[in-house]
Amino acid sequence: MWPCITVFRPLLLKLRSRYAFSKDTQLTLVSPSKLIFRPSASCTGVGKKWTRPTGYDTGLKTYNSLTKQKEPLVLAQEGIATWYSCGPTVYDHAHLGHACSYVRFDIIQRILSRVFGINVIHVMVITDIDDKIIRRALEKSISPTILARMYEEEFKNDMLALKVLPPAVYLRVTENIPQIVAFIEGIIRNEHAYATKQGDVYFDIGSIGDRYGKLMGAGDAAGEPGDTEKRDSRDFALWKASKPQEPSWESPWGKGRPGWHIECSTIASSVFGSQLDIHSGGVDLAFPHHENEIAQCEAYHQCGQWGNYFLHSGHLHLKGSAEKMSKSLNNYITIKDFLESYSTNEFRMFCLLTKYRSAIDYSDASLNEARSSLATITAFTHDAQAYMRGQLQCQAVQEGALWERLAETKANVVRALADDFDTPRVVNAIMSLVYHGNRHLQPIAKPDRSPRSPAVFGAFLTYIREVFEVLGVDLLDRKEAHSVDSSGTLENVVEQLARFRSDVRAFALSVEDMPGEPAHASPRPHSEKLPLLKACDTLRKDLASIGVHIRDRGPNSTWEILQRRPAGQDKK
Repeated sequence: MWPCITVFRPLLLKLRSRYAFSKDTQLTLVSPSKLIFRPSASCTGVGKKWTRPTGYDTGLKTYNSLTKQKEPLVLAQEGIATWYSCGPTVYDHAHLGHACSYVRFDIIQRILSRVFGINVIHVMVITDIDDKIIRRALEKSISPTILARMYEEEFKNDMLALKVLPPAVYLRVTENIPQIVAFIEGIIRNEHAYATKQGDVYFDIGSIGDRYGKLMGAGDAAGEPGDTEKRDSRDFALWKASKPQEPSWESPWGKGRPGWHIECSTIASSVFGSQLDIHSGGVDLAFPHHENEIAQCEAYHQCGQWGNYFLHSGHLHLKGSAEKMSKSLNNYITIKDFLESYSTNEFRMFCLLTKYRSAIDYSDASLNEARSSLATITAFTHDAQAYMRGQLQCQAVQEGALWERLAETKANVVRALADDFDTPRVVNAIMSLVYHGNRHLQPIAKPDRSPRSPAVFGAFLTYIREVFEVLGVDLLDRKEAHSVDSSGTLENVVEQLARFRSDVRAFALSVEDMPGEPAHASPRPHSEKLPLLKACDTLRKDLASIGVHIRDRGPNSTWEILQRRPAGQDKK
């Protein structure tokens, strides 16, 4: 065997850029025509080809933007998923396009943790220094820091209102400047970045050869405007030299501030190191942001595959428009404005009705579909509870068939969630369960002595509630329906009123034999009791107008309190 030799530096750089060798890669010449190498332990993958990670196979499949297909979800550690997501650039109000992405990924994280028992360690960056923040601060004549803190707090409140679980930690860019500078220095040491005379630092795309373009392809890369000293038009800024009236920090290249992409690479690496399980964001961030993150991290860590799975959510479009909802297009609806007309549950159901990576149309029709689905579930819940209380009389149910239907639904839901978190299939499975339950809850006029099966309906309700609780939909509407009086006083008053009305209505409906009436005549209430029936109907209609719905089922009645809509909502 030929001895290990030192390869000339130009050749090593060329080989490293093409095959993702680390700087301490050993090359061994085994024959005049054969060269073998041993890459460093942290290096995985060659070129643009995705390498299936080694580790714990969850049994789930997820669509990976790196391969453009579903892949088995394999985590580095059993029961733990490291997850990084790009947070907001806090220069303005968050809008529904943002909300849609954050809610969809919140749903996926809930599924991973609450269905499949995976501990999701989620880190999110807050971009609190950026060209847009600086411009907006100048317009408002306030400091960029004050502007960013104001909109950061509003963003967090919006997420709370949407029931989005917070990450393990929010990390601000401005509080990680030393780490960002050190990260840039590491990329320069590895000869994948260079500084200009003006004090800018650029990533050298040519230094990584054809490994650039894992998400979108190198042919889709377009240069960003910048210094004329760039070696390649595609090179992008890691550090920007300071300009008048801009915040700046000290660095080896002079005063300046970070480029956009470097913040995420640095912060993700500072928490998770050289390997990341899952990276998420809107599809509009795939290029150039996520593409450049990948290039930076793999150049710094000298590895061929930094992030194993990239998940991207589809755009939110206004109905009839091909354009995404965006601040730059001035076609957005703020989260706060939206929640004045619709509930959090309705928006979350709206998101559940489409796959997370699909585009979604925002319209009254699509939101009404979400509202209608929730109303159907709520109506079934009240009917099933009325049946369980003995207030709703039905024919004998096919209990065995219902238990089988429930077991089948449970299996279908798990299969759908394991298949790229297919929430539309889950909702369809639940609505089918509700449909079959409703078929057995048809009221009959006269009670019979058929056997009753309340337990199976209790199982239906418990399971449906559990599924939607996992997905972040609170069918109990604790906050919304009971905000008037959390002690339950309102419900007790309604219960007493409905019971009194039922007693009056039962008396009014009672029949008695009338003198002179033929024996075959149909019994009917006495004419003197008709005003009582009319009063009962009037009360039912009046209560419905304020959100209390009473349903008469033969001689019995049930009631429910529905969430009142904000004023003006019906005009939408």
